Amino acid sequence: MKKQEKHIVQEPSSDYEKAELDLLKTALKRSYTERFHSMTKLKKMNIMFRQAHIKHKSSH
Repeated sequence: MKKQEKHIVQEPSSDYEKAELDLLKTALKRSYTERFHSMTKLKKMNIMFRQAHIKHKSSH
């Protein structure tokens, strides 16, 4: 058998690395105000989710 036999489940990691680099490049192109607005939006969502109460009715 060959040493470099490929498995069906294995995927090349370069695709994931390229996608990650592309995301970083697009994030660096954003202005400081865009970064600020997205951060405040995330903080507001975090506060909303922390204060949320889950209520449910029993099925009986």
